[in-house]
Amino acid sequence: MSETPTNDGPVLVIGSAGLDLVGRAEINLKPGTSNPGKLRVSMGGVARNVAENLARLGTDVILITAVGTDEQGSQLLEQTASVGVNIEHCLVVQDQNTGTYLAILDPDGNLHLGMDDMRVTAAIHPEHLRERRELFKQASAVFIDANLPEKTLRTAISIAHRSQVPLAADTTSVNLAPVLTPYLDRLWLITANEAEAEALCPIPVAHADHHSAIDAARHLVAEGVDIAMITMAEFGVGYATADSSGHVPALKTEIVDPTGAGDALSAAVIFALLNDIPLDEAIRLGVSAATLTLRSPGTVSAELSLERLYGELR
Repeated sequence: MSETPTNDGPVLVIGSAGLDLVGRAEINLKPGTSNPGKLRVSMGGVARNVAENLARLGTDVILITAVGTDEQGSQLLEQTASVGVNIEHCLVVQDQNTGTYLAILDPDGNLHLGMDDMRVTAAIHPEHLRERRELFKQASAVFIDANLPEKTLRTAISIAHRSQVPLAADTTSVNLAPVLTPYLDRLWLITANEAEAEALCPIPVAHADHHSAIDAARHLVAEGVDIAMITMAEFGVGYATADSSGHVPALKTEIVDPTGAGDALSAAVIFALLNDIPLDEAIRLGVSAATLTLRSPGTVSAELSLERLYGELR
């Protein structure tokens, strides 16, 4: 079990940042040939997205990430800072390219294929975090994504635990999710989609079956997680704690681009819990944030605010 969160310091966010290249097909995708579609570029990366969403909700945020010395890296840090995120502790890595995520969407806006190159994140060495122990001690919560190198991930979890600060984590992808398995008992909050949840626990999560998502969330809680959330796209979120469990349905909306919706949900839930909003309501606000992001042409909705989140629920 982790520490109880308090809203008396910034949220420390550690993990990936990069460019999002997203293409949405206009016809059913055909392999082996060019497909007509609409393409867009925006700033992304799980940790960076969470940091921006938190900042837009009025939270003090410190981001630790790594970018290259290219123009994209400069633009990414500049834009992230412009919304209020503290980027003082970010790394600019010589002779490295800024991270990139490529997503191919089908005509309905569902992810057909994703590919990422986040090698620059390997520059976030354990020593970089050890030198910043005070940031952990001053934080109201710490958020990490699974893109971090294994030793750095272990160091972040260890420092957060010793600093008695609540730790939230995003599983990021099916391939990366298992790196969090040894640390479940140190997590205050974990967010995973259906496939990522299956990579963490032996319980199959059937698509559209919120009962199986709740069962998977309960399993993660039994492994030591305080709050487990399993996202199911248009079928909402199944969640569990030691004392309760439930399902929050999705809000009906047009899907322009699903990229970043899960990051918005995580950020809104963290924001809500730090402000003493009950868990069920916090997750509803998270679903509202995801909904805004789904119909946004970028990875983070520029319309995000607490007032707008409650407006979506009404």
